[in-house]
Amino acid sequence: MKLKIVIEVPLHKEKDKSKALKIVVAEEGVISVSIGKDNDQLEVIGVGVDSVCLAKSLRKKFCFANILSVAEVKPPEPEKSPEKCPLQPCMFPPPPCQPFYECHYYDPGSSGGCHIM
Repeated sequence: MKLKIVIEVPLHKEKDKSKALKIVVAEEGVISVSIGKDNDQLEVIGVGVDSVCLAKSLRKKFCFANILSVAEVKPPEPEKSPEKCPLQPCMFPPPPCQPFYECHYYDPGSSGGCHIM
């Protein structure tokens, strides 16, 4: 289970920030660390991270570390796509039209030429 732990630590100098980040990252199960509001909060996200041990290790270096909150991180819900219109019933195209051909008949009895009388 993923946890988000917010710990208040006085981080006034850049050197203090880097030391705090090194201490937190060394803990087992830490996935990500960020510095929160006013440079005095560490936001730690991890799986199976012990918040009390984390605070104790920060107190050894900074003499002050206060756990503000411990909360479970829920996975983001997938976005619901808008409902699609139901498919229209499938209609078959009409059969192809046969081309119209004029019928010309050949009459073998006639000579087919001009007749002079």
